[in-house]
Amino acid sequence: MRVVLAEDLFLLRDGLVRMLEAYGFEIAAAVETGPELSKALAELEPDVAVVDVRLPPSHTDEGLQCALAARRARPGLPVLVLSQHVEQLYARELLADGNGGIGYLLKDRVFDADQFIDAVRRVAAGGTAMDPQVISQLLSRRSQDKPMGGLTPREREVMELVAQGRSNTAIAAQLVITERAIAKHTSNIFGKLGLPPSDDDNRRVLAVLAYLDHD
Repeated sequence: MRVVLAEDLFLLRDGLVRMLEAYGFEIAAAVETGPELSKALAELEPDVAVVDVRLPPSHTDEGLQCALAARRARPGLPVLVLSQHVEQLYARELLADGNGGIGYLLKDRVFDADQFIDAVRRVAAGGTAMDPQVISQLLSRRSQDKPMGGLTPREREVMELVAQGRSNTAIAAQLVITERAIAKHTSNIFGKLGLPPSDDDNRRVLAVLAYLDHD
């Protein structure tokens, strides 16, 4: 699996390269600026991009904007964004097209190799990988909102794990209930959020977007 990596801090970039290679990924390019990232994504067409939000020369959200532009040029390009802090706007922008292949992790997560590599693989496969801290903040901030407030406590637990990108099997294992029960909960969640029947992965992304986009 070919990866384009964008990170301006040399030590972190080098560490990520070594970690990804140790888990069998091929590093197509490891760059440190926005222009270099845009060029690499356009020319190399990687299987997944791992991108720091803030890159030179602007040091604002250049990495994110380069990744979003690449996704517009190549719909569905898997992108995992790394950020120093929880920024709801970043997650909302990533999910705005309603498609999968998207992830948003805090940089602290890269020090947990298993968690980071799982997120990269999940995003590369077309799923979502949202940082638990992002989801936790959204849930606590919006727990009384409608339609979010219409979810039962168990449905909110399930929704938090759906938002992280977990499969029904993984959710069932974590909550120690059956996959059939999880399927029922997710169906109820989709109904309460007003999501029509469609591809299950797409509905899961839209459900996450409903959390991020509801004011």
